[in-house]
Amino acid sequence: MIKDLDLVQTLAELDKKHFLHPTSPIKQQQEQGPAFIFTEGKGVHLYDVMGKSVIDGMSSLWNVNVGHGREEIGKVAMEQMSKLAFTSCFATFSNEPAIRLASKLSQIAPGDLSATFFTSGGSESNDTAYKLARHYWILKGQAGRKKIISRTKSYHGVAIGATSATGLKPFRDFTNSLAPDFCYVENFSAQSLREVIEAEGPETVAAFIAEPVQGAGGVHVAPKDYFKKIRNICDEYGILFITDEVITGFGRTGKYFGIEHYGVAPDMMCFAKGVTSGYAQLGGVMLSERIHQELIEFSEGTLLHGYTYSGHPMACAVALKNLEIIERENLIENAEITGQEMLKGFKWLQSNRKIVGEVRGLGLMGGIEIVKEQKFSTPIAPLIVSEAAKRGLICRSVTFDGQDTLVFAPPLTISKTEIDQMIDILHDSILAFE
Repeated sequence: MIKDLDLVQTLAELDKKHFLHPTSPIKQQQEQGPAFIFTEGKGVHLYDVMGKSVIDGMSSLWNVNVGHGREEIGKVAMEQMSKLAFTSCFATFSNEPAIRLASKLSQIAPGDLSATFFTSGGSESNDTAYKLARHYWILKGQAGRKKIISRTKSYHGVAIGATSATGLKPFRDFTNSLAPDFCYVENFSAQSLREVIEAEGPETVAAFIAEPVQGAGGVHVAPKDYFKKIRNICDEYGILFITDEVITGFGRTGKYFGIEHYGVAPDMMCFAKGVTSGYAQLGGVMLSERIHQELIEFSEGTLLHGYTYSGHPMACAVALKNLEIIERENLIENAEITGQEMLKGFKWLQSNRKIVGEVRGLGLMGGIEIVKEQKFSTPIAPLIVSEAAKRGLICRSVTFDGQDTLVFAPPLTISKTEIDQMIDILHDSILAFE
């Protein structure tokens, strides 16, 4: 741990001068410097430069599923980098970790998803899905099918296509030139999807994309029969159904993939985050056997889409070890069990704190609505987040679309005792604003 105050101040000043932070208030960064400078992680805890410990109630960015400080993952990364750090997968070049990971994913994925196109992260995965869906329809002689339909309160990333698909308007307002041919429907209304398809013309729609649980938009859990209705509508109109499992994949919801809760399978599936638990940058898009075979049948020439790090051998080796840990330690089952404990704690807060409104969750994804009191003219959730951080818990707030919500996604390794600690800190942090 760094405990030299002069050094800490030096780091803070260098941060303000040279580091433009993602999804952060620019002025706040300049005025206050970094909220934390982390140096170490172990289990569900992070430690900053002064040695302060905090519970990572967000798995950093919904992604450190197996917890921090896994030395065996670091060892695998070192071994692979020492042997073969990188080689391109363009022009049909390949490597063993990428091959083995693609095979493993075909075994655990829902439905008949069987082939994987690798990317470096979630935004790239989503952009890839849109391009592949449109390319598929071009090959099928239906080039007019190019529109992508997504939902309100959805988040699909910040690349230009992913931004355009995101149903949270502030993200789209960030730029003044969105990609064309994106449409939005009400997040839990199957009828809204049908109406938009009819209004746009089914022959113009390539795909519909949805998160099984909306994460960054406020942890909204779909009604039980919603996705069966969606699957039927997509089949009726011949539209591809894409699930965005970037957050919900790899055990987060108490099943390997979030869509498994709803008894349907997609035509394409985007993933990232939990595939490596954040130990390396990796994502991908999986295709059903039918879509894959049709691409093979109708394609001529080169698939002109690819990223430098598609199929990165070290990242794929890390992913394989990460999946081994998830299965070996029964972390998917633990996510279901401790997720129920977390939701029980949220309901206790709901009963004991007057500004706590609706609470919800699935597995280790949870949300707490805050009911605004008259004495506050701005959302309260961001203030509670700051208070909780002081008391030793990291969580996030969502204030888009008039929401005032706390959201949580701790590592899948979390114990009941650590859940109880989270709830205690939350209680005291909320109490400070009543």
